[in-house]
Amino acid sequence: MLLEDVIYNLISQIAIVLKYSPQYEKADSEVISQASERITFDFLDRLPKIRSFIETDVQAAFDGDPAAYNKDEIICTYPGLFATLTNRIAHELYLLGVPLIPRIMTEYAHSVTGIDIHPGTTIGKYFFIDHGTGIVIGETTVIGDNVKIYQGVTLGALSTRGGQNLKNVKRHPTICDNVTIYSGASILGGDTVVGKDVVVGGNAFITTSIPEGARVSVKSQELMYNYDAGHPVERKELEMDESWYYMI
Repeated sequence: MLLEDVIYNLISQIAIVLKYSPQYEKADSEVISQASERITFDFLDRLPKIRSFIETDVQAAFDGDPAAYNKDEIICTYPGLFATLTNRIAHELYLLGVPLIPRIMTEYAHSVTGIDIHPGTTIGKYFFIDHGTGIVIGETTVIGDNVKIYQGVTLGALSTRGGQNLKNVKRHPTICDNVTIYSGASILGGDTVVGKDVVVGGNAFITTSIPEGARVSVKSQELMYNYDAGHPVERKELEMDESWYYMI
């Protein structure tokens, strides 16, 4: 049976990587075998939850994309759904303390889709990634329900210069329910909270919390044209004093 093959192979693979966990690095083979079996069955118990969340992701993609003709098209072709599905499976293994495998899974999805979601990321229901290429979502990011993200978005850390001293520290933002983040936006920092019903415009750079219901957009910028001596025209400097502002 397929399920028996899955159980056998998953136990075997988890046993291989458990030696990388500080909890099991000095454990004997019997302890590793028992732990691998326990983790495998704990993971299988979580499959109904994973499936229920993925069903909401498919629905969110269908509701949010007028280019989608049916749900089968979304399941078969949308890179955002593939990256999200991979992450949801990897996240449960991550929570169970499985080393290496969750990261291998999400990096595979990254290589296929261009969407980089760390398996530590917590993602709510009805999550929709539109287009998706270039998205980066860090380990300690928390994402609520009904969140929509476009290509090129970064949910990242302000700085990682602290290296291993920052392990287990919340370094990445919290995105509350019903938030839309348009392409090219960067939201950084573990103390940064984007409140409910916020819309973040394209290319916004955010390092502080945003109140509920706000609209964040980049201020209109003046283009700068450079011409050579053979085309003398008046030149205008690009004004960057205030690159973005809130509209409540």
